[in-house]
Amino acid sequence: MRRPTAWRRGLLGVGLAACMLGAAQAAPSPVPAGSAAAAAPGWVTVTERRVVRELQAYGQIEPIAVVRVRAGLAGTLSRLDVVPGSVVKAGEVLARIGGPRMRALAVAREQALRAASAREAAAARTLGIVRRQFQARLATAQQVSAAQAESAAAGAAARTALARWKELQALRIVRAPAAGTVLALRAAAGEQLGAGQALLSLQPAAGLWIRASYYGADTAPLHVGMRGDFRPAGGGESLPVRVAAISPALAADGGLRIGLLPVGAPVPPWWRAGQWGRLSLPEPGRQMVMVPTQALILDRGRWWVLLHAPGGDTRRAVVPGPTQGWRTAIVSGLKAGQQVVVTDAFLEYHRGIARDYTPPD
Repeated sequence: MRRPTAWRRGLLGVGLAACMLGAAQAAPSPVPAGSAAAAAPGWVTVTERRVVRELQAYGQIEPIAVVRVRAGLAGTLSRLDVVPGSVVKAGEVLARIGGPRMRALAVAREQALRAASAREAAAARTLGIVRRQFQARLATAQQVSAAQAESAAAGAAARTALARWKELQALRIVRAPAAGTVLALRAAAGEQLGAGQALLSLQPAAGLWIRASYYGADTAPLHVGMRGDFRPAGGGESLPVRVAAISPALAADGGLRIGLLPVGAPVPPWWRAGQWGRLSLPEPGRQMVMVPTQALILDRGRWWVLLHAPGGDTRRAVVPGPTQGWRTAIVSGLKAGQQVVVTDAFLEYHRGIARDYTPPD
């Protein structure tokens, strides 16, 4: 047997020293029994907690209804004092109706009023004469009764004629039925109008609410009277609201539409049509099990956790719910008292994946 040469003996010494140094570095240092690293478990015990779920959606302030202002009588639209976007007050003049037909109608009703007033005056004079004659025993009680009946009929006819004349004067001037904003004009000045024809569309200032849509499982807890908050997208304090109406059927996009009204008064300055915001409706709280969010594993479109047991970890499909901080509520799949793997749960779940997906030689 040949003895190693000097340079070979040097290389052998360096190799042995490197092996001893690597072994010294690879040896784990002892962990004190009371340290945090020794006490940190790789799993946690599932507990229950009361969870209040927030149903979130985007909503927009819209008018509940649009008022169509119409012409009460046929005539010519002589003036139109507003344009789209005009803000009007209740009773403010919007338009005036005139023309030959309106003038002819006004003359006819004025003549009817004069005739009724003359008949009323004549009936009153006749009744006075008959009463004096009755006192002088020159007239009978039947004549007095007849004169009273004629006076009453003439008075009723005069009041009717006066009311119709006043109605005509009021209908010649179109006034705003409520405070609001003019959305669109349906006629132009100089146009011949028919009785009942629409002149303009008015959005009442006091007729606004919030419209929002919810989808899927979020539609089940919704009910009339449910309360929440609406926060405008442009910033500002939130407004308390309540659900006032729920559509009886799903909309074309598959969502369930609801209408909400503000709770309390007065409304903030940003409360106007077209304003978008975020709606939050808390449903009644319920007891749900909570797990650390890092314990959840998404695989092939489903959520899973690893159940820890003395015999080994097993996979369990779960349905996640709302989150609270770093914890997630579990709707179904777990019970309180069970243990789930938290540390390296994703790696442990996919352990052996290389073996499963490696093609055979």
